[in-house]
Amino acid sequence: MNNEKKSQVKHLISPIALIISAILSPFVVADDDDNSLEVIEVHGQEQNSHLELGSSESLLSEAGVDFSAAGGVSNLPILNGMMGERIKVLVDGADVTAACANHMNPPLSYISSNQISSYSVVAGISPVSAGGDNIAGVISVNSISPKYSEGSDFAWHSGYLSARYRSIDDGRSVGVGTRLASDTFSLNYQGAFTDADSYEDGNGDLVIDTLYRAQNHSLTAAVRDQKQQLVVKLTHQKIPYQGFANQYMDMVDNTSYGVVAQYKRELENSEFEGQLNWHSVKHEMGFFTPEKMGMMPMETDAEDVSYQLKWRLNLANNSTLLLGQEYFDYSLDDWWPGIEGSMMMGPNDYININNGKRQRLAAFAEYENQLDTKWWLNAGVRVENVHTQVDNVQSYNNGMSMGGMGGMSMAPNDADAAEKFNALDKESDDTLVDASVLLSYQITNNDELQFGIARKNRAPSLYERYSWGVGSMATRMIGWYGDGNGYIGDPELDPETAHTFSATYTKSAKNDDWRVSANAWYTDVNDYIDADVVRNLNTTDVESSDRNALQLTNVDAKLYGVKIDLLASIYESKQLGEFQLKANVTNTRGTRDDTNQSLYQIKPLQTQLGLYQKIGKFENALTWEWVDNKTRVDHNRFENQTDSYHLVNLSTKASWDALTVSLEVANLLDEYYQLPLGGVSVARYRQDNANGFEQIAGQGRSVNIALSYAF
Repeated sequence: MNNEKKSQVKHLISPIALIISAILSPFVVADDDDNSLEVIEVHGQEQNSHLELGSSESLLSEAGVDFSAAGGVSNLPILNGMMGERIKVLVDGADVTAACANHMNPPLSYISSNQISSYSVVAGISPVSAGGDNIAGVISVNSISPKYSEGSDFAWHSGYLSARYRSIDDGRSVGVGTRLASDTFSLNYQGAFTDADSYEDGNGDLVIDTLYRAQNHSLTAAVRDQKQQLVVKLTHQKIPYQGFANQYMDMVDNTSYGVVAQYKRELENSEFEGQLNWHSVKHEMGFFTPEKMGMMPMETDAEDVSYQLKWRLNLANNSTLLLGQEYFDYSLDDWWPGIEGSMMMGPNDYININNGKRQRLAAFAEYENQLDTKWWLNAGVRVENVHTQVDNVQSYNNGMSMGGMGGMSMAPNDADAAEKFNALDKESDDTLVDASVLLSYQITNNDELQFGIARKNRAPSLYERYSWGVGSMATRMIGWYGDGNGYIGDPELDPETAHTFSATYTKSAKNDDWRVSANAWYTDVNDYIDADVVRNLNTTDVESSDRNALQLTNVDAKLYGVKIDLLASIYESKQLGEFQLKANVTNTRGTRDDTNQSLYQIKPLQTQLGLYQKIGKFENALTWEWVDNKTRVDHNRFENQTDSYHLVNLSTKASWDALTVSLEVANLLDEYYQLPLGGVSVARYRQDNANGFEQIAGQGRSVNIALSYAF
């Protein structure tokens, strides 16, 4: 059994690579040793390639992922115009749920980029084996990559030490890794520490409440023989604070522990894989910095427990059948401790989610066949049952509305809302049926057509169904959109059902000097979970201070887009080295069927152009990104329009046997711009509301220095 991954990165030109790269759009690379559907991965852990530290955003952005701004390590991914839990994010194959009313601890926040050995992004049409309970796609990041020595003695194998500095926020990051191994046993530790202040924009002004500190640790043990391998990974994360400029609260603690156990065995004419996962988190929101002050604790305890079983059967005629069975159990308690002496936030604890349960039981079958020299097929069906429930809740008190005095104000009363909520049947069962068909047709050796169609489903989250508060302050504490509005859940929400079609044509040169691909996709979503206006929350005379209380609701929606990618070798000589050109254009649209209003946080037209040079030990890059005006906005959420902007980045990297050093100047021209997907600065509004809710600005010029030493 070959358990080692090759360190060399290369393109896998095969039907399965190209069919899924049709959906990925950016060029993806893979390892030839893995023939499973999860083969489309980017491997990034060569001996001295641990320069990336902190958030995985920079890695995944290259694979076509956009991000909605949140905290420094907690930005929320966006695929095909869809954000958050519409995307299935797996960390080492484990399903980790955001345990926060503002999604301050999403799955990607639990791993540092230096720990990532491989990652994959499948937008839109993903095979059913990649994961269920999503409609936008699957992001998988992996740190489990056991390496063994050739001898039987258990001894030192390898290690690394990395450091990175960013001038824009005085960001300091350190990563370390050590590995001991024999030919049958491997023990690996990886850790990371990151600390950053609030950053400055292109005008030199401070973007307040963007500071953070985080550390991540993992210890992985693996044992193997010729037929099987067992891996056990222990994880721990500690975030003592993280600012969230576009939320009313900040993170003042996030402490988590996790265990992943993976077992793989080769059987006669088949393979078996099993995995057990446990993840526990204690999370607290509050205020920690003079940049955004207040007094209101909010606490969350949550636990994810799951297992996945997969059997791959090798059939006749170059075909395989993959069978799987999975179970996921998520539990959540979310409460806001009462403040002693407060008339409004006391004397009781405000219980937001009480003994919340979200349990998924799933089974799938997936068939793959190389039909002939030109045609390849993958087809699968997945069935899930999703059960959700919560117990009774309570408000801070029985006579005070978090929006005014109970009998003296027309504001909705949370005590009344709690009584009505407790009288409801708070259990729900949803049956989800996913199906996908992926086809690849090799027209010629240099022309390929890939297309697919899929039905995918996602059941509502606990926060979407059971956030019951109706008062002004209670609703403002709910929502991961960064828009400053307030949100109310709905126990009657139906699951989202998406039907997606995607097609890609790829053309390459006979000598492989260039390659161009054009991808188009269309998604029709029934029961898309959006929000309708309940009332206005503005208590001032300033129109720019308008915010709404919004009720989550089901609507029908459509999303569609196109992307064109180009990769070309344009020049090569002994004196100047090799030059490559990379370019892409992406455009996405999304609208509600009933009002034709644009969906929230749809990125405008975007182009990227990069010139890359490799000469000797040096790799240099000059990149340019242009983003169009954002004029299509969600008026229910008072989403801001943003102006077009362009960013220029310059970087160089030099590698020796044990040492890699990089220097980058990001936003070289110190351009001021507002993030189209950034949300509004609640922190700035609370300091000075004269300008209303302004869009969060992006980072100004930053000089970034990084080095990694392998030993």
